[in-house]
Amino acid sequence: MNSKTVRLRVSVALAVLLFSGFGICQTSTGQNKLTASPAAQEVDQSPLRIIAFGAHPDDCELNAAGVAALWVAKGHKVKFVSTTNGDIGHWKMAGGPLANRRRAEVQQAAKILGIETEVLDIHDGELMPTLENRRTIIRLIRDWKADIVLVHRPNDYHPDHRYTSILVQDAAFMVVCPFFCPDVPHLKKNPIFMYFPDHFKKPTLFQPDVVVPIDGVIEKKLDALLALESQMIEGCVSGHEGLVPKNDQERVVRVTAVRNGLQKRFASTADRYRNAMIECCGEQVGKKAQYAEAFELCEYGRQPTLPELRRIIGLFPVSSEK
Repeated sequence: MNSKTVRLRVSVALAVLLFSGFGICQTSTGQNKLTASPAAQEVDQSPLRIIAFGAHPDDCELNAAGVAALWVAKGHKVKFVSTTNGDIGHWKMAGGPLANRRRAEVQQAAKILGIETEVLDIHDGELMPTLENRRTIIRLIRDWKADIVLVHRPNDYHPDHRYTSILVQDAAFMVVCPFFCPDVPHLKKNPIFMYFPDHFKKPTLFQPDVVVPIDGVIEKKLDALLALESQMIEGCVSGHEGLVPKNDQERVVRVTAVRNGLQKRFASTADRYRNAMIECCGEQVGKKAQYAEAFELCEYGRQPTLPELRRIIGLFPVSSEK
């Protein structure tokens, strides 16, 4: 067989392979581009698996309960993990009783949202970026077979927040290493890692890449947060006896006040990142949405383009003009 014949057969084989998975379509400018065939697109329809790490039993709920509820409604799987047990996060109680109470609270919130939840047995305020804790985080991400991982930014105000972020960032490469924690099968594809928002400016300001309207699930998110009574109703570490309702009437007043305050918080997220939300959803939806959650793509892990990232997230009600 001469070299010309070999080249011809290779070319034919490549053409068959290419067009079995892709088709040709024309853009609005008349230029041809490759688009995935229906068979290839089916891969994108498999359920996502999302895991979020918060330092305390309320952090994930505050930052991501909306997108969690939206993902669950689409058939995806979501898990929240608290890296500490929250056992000093109250003005009156602490230790084992508080840790048990807060675990029960997030379990109730998880039922409302339709997700899974886990609280690690590490003392509140004592989380450190140790090798043991790194292995724990890696095992959790692998066990969940995560496609998307959410976490605090590393320059957050609280040491538990910062070290949770560091541990997750350290896992961003190791989750695909077959000989690190070999007792749990490594991931074949690196997840997408994204940050929760915060207000801190140094060394860098939070820059949202994804802003998701959560108007359709805002009531579910508020219900989930109000299940965290030790934090929301009783005021966490800054509370006092006067916040604890003594009867049904006081309870209605307190719950209403907290609910209204939380609504304003998530409305401010929509207003603060309005332009980014318009980029994600188009003007018709982006200008109208009242409540939102925002996330920034981490530089570690899988690095999709912004259009690809937003397509994978898949939670944007698209404006009619787009």
